[in-house]
Amino acid sequence: MAGIAESAARERRGAAEGPAVRRRGLLLLLSAFAGFVLTVVWSAEFVDQVVGGTIATSLLGHDPEASALTSVVSGTVFAFVSGLAGTFTACNIAVFGSVAPMLGSVNSRAGRAVRALQPLGWLFLGMAAVSVTYGAVVGLVGTSMPQFSQAQPVAGELSGRTVQSMVTFGVIGLAMFWLGLSALGYTRDPFAKASRRFPHVQTVFMGVLVGGFLVGRPYPLFRQLFRDAAQSGNPLYGASAFLLQSIGNVLVIAVVFFLLAYFAGGRAAAWMTADPGRMAAVTAVTLIVAGVFTFLYWDVRILARREVIPWYPIAPWAA
Repeated sequence: MAGIAESAARERRGAAEGPAVRRRGLLLLLSAFAGFVLTVVWSAEFVDQVVGGTIATSLLGHDPEASALTSVVSGTVFAFVSGLAGTFTACNIAVFGSVAPMLGSVNSRAGRAVRALQPLGWLFLGMAAVSVTYGAVVGLVGTSMPQFSQAQPVAGELSGRTVQSMVTFGVIGLAMFWLGLSALGYTRDPFAKASRRFPHVQTVFMGVLVGGFLVGRPYPLFRQLFRDAAQSGNPLYGASAFLLQSIGNVLVIAVVFFLLAYFAGGRAAAWMTADPGRMAAVTAVTLIVAGVFTFLYWDVRILARREVIPWYPIAPWAA
């Protein structure tokens, strides 16, 4: 009887923890190392100015940093374009971590397009809830918030704007890392109970994390939009501008996911479901890489750049 009870207990624990992932220790180490290496080689100047600046200039037809946001229309257009231009910034690396968990929702050839749109819709819902709320707050009190400041960084000191970025992205990075650990079975799934009644709860939460990028984002074009929304004193304009900024941030990723689901969804689903632990492994790797990168980049590397700590390894082209 004791043996039967123990066997049943193990089965219950296995069901709660999800499918077993083979070589999970190695996956954890390699994923964390990949996130660390990404912080070493990442060049914010190249991505922000060359990639993002080129995209924004091409779409707007002029230098985005010289844009005069003189009306609601020009401001909303700038919001979307600057969000699109910021797709590949350091803030948005975490967006890639949201793609793998959604792939598990696309598991049938029938209605593949509709199935792809459903998880994207839940992602947008979580994202919109945060970006609209924060945009409205900025429209009301933004001129007194740390992000409004244009003060230049001072060596050995952390400005209020920098602290806000560190706290925001530190929390986002740790949250993604924790979800990655739970996918590997090292920690309990925080959404295990809620997902029984609401299967898309983790996708909504990923959207909340994406919307949270705006709370700490130092991207120059976003800060330009932030100041415009803050000076407008209009919470409705702030909410709509920030929503468009977030939509622009994830549009490319959403299109890639949709195309992947539409053209290769059946094969991808078959490959993932062939091994019970494969989906968990893919999800864990993307979340751990994104989480480690986000935390180290915004909470450790930035301390070295501000000369608060003596050193952090940075590639010559990224220094």
